[in-house]
Amino acid sequence: MQHLHAIRQSGAWFEGDVPPLHAEAAIADELQYVTRPMTLVEKDGQLAVAKEGSVVFGDTAMIEGKHYPVKGYVPGIHPAALGSRSFCQRLGIQFPYIAGAMANGIASVEMVEAMGNAGMIGFFGAAGLSVEQVEASIKDIKHRLGDKPFGVNLIHSPNEPGLEAAVADLYIKHHVRLVSASAYLDLTWPLVYYRLKGIHRNADGEVVCPNQIIAKVSRVEVAQKFFSPAPDKILKQLLDMGKITQLEAELAKEVPVAHDLTAEADSGGHTDNRSVVVLLPTMLALRDSFFEKYQYTRRLCVGLAGGIATPVSAAAAFAMGADFIVTGSINQSCQEAGTSDTVRELLAQARQADVAMAPAADMFEMGVKVQVLKWGTMFAVRGRKLYDLYRSYGGLQDLPATQRALLERDYFRCTLEEAWEQTRQFFEKVDPSQNERALKDPKHQMALVFRSYLGRASKWANAGVPDRKVDYQIWCGPAMGAFNAWVKDSFLESPKARHVDILAMNLLYGAAVVTRLNSLRMQGVELPASCQAVRPLSLASIYDRIAHS
Repeated sequence: MQHLHAIRQSGAWFEGDVPPLHAEAAIADELQYVTRPMTLVEKDGQLAVAKEGSVVFGDTAMIEGKHYPVKGYVPGIHPAALGSRSFCQRLGIQFPYIAGAMANGIASVEMVEAMGNAGMIGFFGAAGLSVEQVEASIKDIKHRLGDKPFGVNLIHSPNEPGLEAAVADLYIKHHVRLVSASAYLDLTWPLVYYRLKGIHRNADGEVVCPNQIIAKVSRVEVAQKFFSPAPDKILKQLLDMGKITQLEAELAKEVPVAHDLTAEADSGGHTDNRSVVVLLPTMLALRDSFFEKYQYTRRLCVGLAGGIATPVSAAAAFAMGADFIVTGSINQSCQEAGTSDTVRELLAQARQADVAMAPAADMFEMGVKVQVLKWGTMFAVRGRKLYDLYRSYGGLQDLPATQRALLERDYFRCTLEEAWEQTRQFFEKVDPSQNERALKDPKHQMALVFRSYLGRASKWANAGVPDRKVDYQIWCGPAMGAFNAWVKDSFLESPKARHVDILAMNLLYGAAVVTRLNSLRMQGVELPASCQAVRPLSLASIYDRIAHS
């Protein structure tokens, strides 16, 4: 029996008008034209690229005429074919790539526009913005993109349920057909209401939900809820509120809350720091089991977010079975991001270890954390200090004089009484019930004041407030450092040259090259290091290599 390690490609290549080329440069060049098949043969004891001939696979013992033994073969790979075609067709996009929804408008209107024009999806970062700001942005996006698809973020707001409901109503009002549901620990009625609005049965008898949800999760128990039909408890609640009809409640039992799910590994912002190689296979298995369990008519899809920053990581995601990929941290360093040049420069210098966990403004009392950049800012340290004080004392009046002085001097730059008054005025506009609760509960009052620092820290960063640089909250995962290492000494090293569509196409195209390299490696072909380098390219160069099949 032949040993596995000795198995090689069996075939013969017959020369055409061009003889095999065995220069390393010729092999490297052929690898770059990813959409055309590539055949490597042995010529004079060396690897060579076969061109303009014909190839026969199988037993070559009886083949006559001059030919060269085939050592490796890879088919053409279009970057658009790396993920799920059904996912792309359902969303109306060309490439299985999403730019994630970074809050406070960091995932800006301009970013959504650039992604839509590139045949991908961009999610507008609506979290942290007022309903009025979100509405204006939706109108702007629709004006810019016309009929091209886009998405908007809907974030779980346990401390502001009224805001979550208002945002869901806004999306329904403006016919926003795609939402990224993030930070959900459990399903809420506004989210389910958005999903079910307009549900009907088409002429073929299939249940159709006009509104689609891509849920971003990192826990199996949460993923199970999204891949299941809406729970009876919430359906009854919506029926009692008059939000849905009895027929709509019945139809809801035939579809999942979300057909699509993003498995969020170690990422910037809200994250559980999960390992990619553990999380994604688990979610893929869950996808398949729930599709079988409920016998859905439309397949479920799982994408991957967290750590996607290089062609190798993108190729790995698709190789593990991801239907699509989602990027976040790297997009924040691009020119389209709704942040400041100062933040872009800080991100462009980040290394993989330059991140830390800090308290989340929106879920401060629950102890939820976000991953942020620690290089060049003290936000992570100061955020943890605030949470420690919150855990240790019953209210602002209980803080020791030394701690009070520290907060007033370095954090709030005003007295705590003034900080509370500013906070009170803010919530008087957005959610007066928070003030009513604070008057009865000193600890809640303290939480609101501390949350005001955490929330404003992101806005200071986005606006580039010079004297608040030490307080900048910059959501960032280790992917940013990996990206910076990959683009070093290339045109993308400077943030001024970084654009979301250029980054996206480089990752997708590079993933196609890496996939071809891995296929050759599995056939026992060992290429020189010079042939394996995947460097950043301009959009024109990428499209040229894709077009020449």
